[in-house]
Amino acid sequence: MQARMKNPAMIIPGVMEALQALAKATEQGGVPKKTLDLVHLRASQINGCSVCVDMNFRFKAADETMERLFAVAAWQDVPYFTDAERAALSLTEAVTRLSDRSDPVPEEVWKEARQHYDETALASLLLWIATTNVWNRLNVPTKQVAGEWAKSDEAREWRRKQVAAD
Repeated sequence: MQARMKNPAMIIPGVMEALQALAKATEQGGVPKKTLDLVHLRASQINGCSVCVDMNFRFKAADETMERLFAVAAWQDVPYFTDAERAALSLTEAVTRLSDRSDPVPEEVWKEARQHYDETALASLLLWIATTNVWNRLNVPTKQVAGEWAKSDEAREWRRKQVAAD
């Protein structure tokens, strides 16, 4: 398997840094990183982004279980997630599938999210979902290969910075 081209964010100067800065700022919105990781995984599953799905498993938080990660695709039918995580996953599905229904983000989905997250946290969730969708929309059409970026020097440096920040 071979990518059609390099990831566009790596071609245009400053784009990768801008997307990484957006992600880093979004992490400061008060939503637990484990929840953001679940949101990233679910949106990436919906969009068929093998690179992002692979990264969720490859770079999972030390205290996250494989059981929960494997169950994200069926989050509504398993007991492994908190009510707040379920609200975030429901919002993720609605925002990722905007064109799938006449009322893209139904009031009940929004109200459930609002019960668990204040305005700053909701902003964080929405920006995280949007950022994940951006990555998915860069990786999928260019057929980025799962695992390739994770083996790169850039990925090792990114991971080193992530671990140092935690």
